[in-house]
Amino acid sequence: MNYIVSIVGRPNVGKSTLFNRLVGRRKAIVHATSGVTRDRIYGNSEWNGVKFSVVDTGGFSVYENDGLEKEIKNQIFMAIKESDVILFLVDIKVGILDVDKEIAKILRKYQKLILLVVNKVDRGESVYSDTDFFRLGFEKCYCISAINGSGTGELLDKLIEIFKFLKKKEKISESEFIPRFSIVGRPNVGKSTLINSFLNKDHHIVTNISGTTRDSLDVFYKKWECILVDTPGVKKKSKIKNNLEFYSTMRTFQTIEYADVCLLMVDAGCGWEKQDMNIFKLVEKNHKGIIILVNKWDLLYKNNYYTQKDYEFFIRKKIYPFDNVPILFISAKNKDGIHNIIPMAYQVLKYRKNRLKTNILNKIMLPILKKNPPTTKKKNKFITIKYCTQLPSYTPKFIFFSNFPQHIKKSYKRFVENKIRDHFDFIGVPIQIFFRKK
Repeated sequence: MNYIVSIVGRPNVGKSTLFNRLVGRRKAIVHATSGVTRDRIYGNSEWNGVKFSVVDTGGFSVYENDGLEKEIKNQIFMAIKESDVILFLVDIKVGILDVDKEIAKILRKYQKLILLVVNKVDRGESVYSDTDFFRLGFEKCYCISAINGSGTGELLDKLIEIFKFLKKKEKISESEFIPRFSIVGRPNVGKSTLINSFLNKDHHIVTNISGTTRDSLDVFYKKWECILVDTPGVKKKSKIKNNLEFYSTMRTFQTIEYADVCLLMVDAGCGWEKQDMNIFKLVEKNHKGIIILVNKWDLLYKNNYYTQKDYEFFIRKKIYPFDNVPILFISAKNKDGIHNIIPMAYQVLKYRKNRLKTNILNKIMLPILKKNPPTTKKKNKFITIKYCTQLPSYTPKFIFFSNFPQHIKKSYKRFVENKIRDHFDFIGVPIQIFFRKK
C-alpha cells in the first residue's frame, strides 16, 4: 500500500476542498453546510513521482450530540490510526477556537507526524495577519488556500521529504488490474451494511437515517483483491430537495461510469420499484456488468410472503428483455448469502470480457438467422444477413452485415441478442447489436 495522509479538523475548515485539490478531481462533496462529509473518503495523489493516499474525514466535534456524530468521530479515529502523516487543518478567517485546542490535544496522544495547515489564506498579506496559531504548540504552520491551490506546493514538498525518512511499504503493482465493484441502489437498502459485513468491521457509518452516505466511498477488499465502492442512495428527481442530495446522486452516476460490475441492491420488503428500474437502465446504458441483490430476504422469508422463485420471476419479468442477470437473495446484516456475491461479480466480469471467434459466431448464428430472417414492409425486398463478427471493444459489441440494414426492426435486434445469449456466456452483461450495409 501507499503512504497514507489524513486530513483532520473541525467542520467547515476546507478539508474536502483540500482533499479534492490533492487528488486532482472533485471526488468529495464540497458545500457550505456543516457536516457534509461523514465517512472516510480515500483518494490517490502523486507529487514529484511519489504516490500516496489521501483520506478526507468528517468534521471533528468534541461534543457528541447524537449517535451520528459519535459514528463520524469513530471514522476519524480509524483514519488517524492508519495514517503516516496527519494534516491538521484550521481556518485563518475564524482563528483558533476551543475545538481546535481540543483536537490538537487528542492528535498528540496518537504520536503521529502532524503538520499544522492554515487554510483560506487567499491573499499574501493574510499570512502574517495572525500568529495565534502557534499557541496550538506546533513549531511551523503551512499557510495555504485549498480553493485556489496557493501554498499547496510547499506542503506537498514537505510530505515527500517526510516519506523519504519513513520505511517503504509494499506497493501494489501499477500494471495489476484491480476490478471495481460498485454497490448501487435506493436509500436505506443496506449498501453500507454489506460493505461492513464483507470487511467484518464498522468501516462505514450505518444508521436508519436516509442519506447517511453522501459520497462514493472506495475500500480495498484484500481477501478478493478488488475495490468495493459504497454509493449514496439514488432518489427520484422529484424527491431531491437540496444541492447536497443532487451532488450525492451525481456521485453515484459517476461511480457507475467507472465501475466494472454494479451490484444493484433491492429491499425485499419494498419490492422492485420504479426507481430500481431506473438505476438498472442506467447501468445497462453504461454497458456495465450487473448483479441484482435482494437484501433483507430473511425478514420477508419469515413472513412467508413469497418464495425466491416467485420473487425472481417477478423481477425478470420487469427487466425483460435484458433478463439474463444473476439474482442473489441475501441478508447483509446477518451475512446470509453474501459469500456468493464477489465470486459471481468476478464471473460476470469474465463474461464481460468474452471474445468470440468469428468463424464460431458465424457457424452458429447464420443458420439461425437464415431460418428466421427479418421481415420488411417493402415489397420485393428480402433481407438477408450474410456475415457477423464481434468488434474489438472493451464491452461486447456485435456487427451484422446485411443488404438492407435500415429496414431491420428493433424487435429483430432483440431476437438476435437473445440468440447470442442462448448460445454464449454473457450472463449479467449488456450486449450491443449493430446492423451495417454489406
